Amino acid sequence: MRYIFYVLALLAGAALSFEGAIYAELGKTIGQLETSFYNFFMGSIIMGLLWLFFGKGRLSYAVEAPKWTLLGGLLGVVYLTAIVVSVPFVGVGISMVAVIIGQLIMSMIIEHFGWLGSKKTKINKEKIFAVLSMIIALILIN
Repeated sequence: MRYIFYVLALLAGAALSFEGAIYAELGKTIGQLETSFYNFFMGSIIMGLLWLFFGKGRLSYAVEAPKWTLLGGLLGVVYLTAIVVSVPFVGVGISMVAVIIGQLIMSMIIEHFGWLGSKKTKINKEKIFAVLSMIIALILIN
């Protein structure tokens, strides 16, 4: 059962690569910030419809959630806009590998300290070697 989620995560990664390439091209036509806005505008419409018909949560309780948990929207804007800006200059592959390296490093730090409600998992030499390997991969595909 767990492997289904690995496949789902792999598909999400593939979708992000497509998204990066598509939005880098759209950014050439309508502008980079406009492309980010378009993404979130269309995504809001689609998610609004899905929420309307299939939502079972309590969105109104967002005001009761810890304020730091509401930063996801801001971080999404930073991520997408950085991709839209970087892909035309360094390419989809390098941009995506750099994103993955950033994710690995930050996830290791978050888990090492148990931040944001995550389970504490110490940084070890294997994890450091994995990140260094990814950095070498980034250099080699450049």
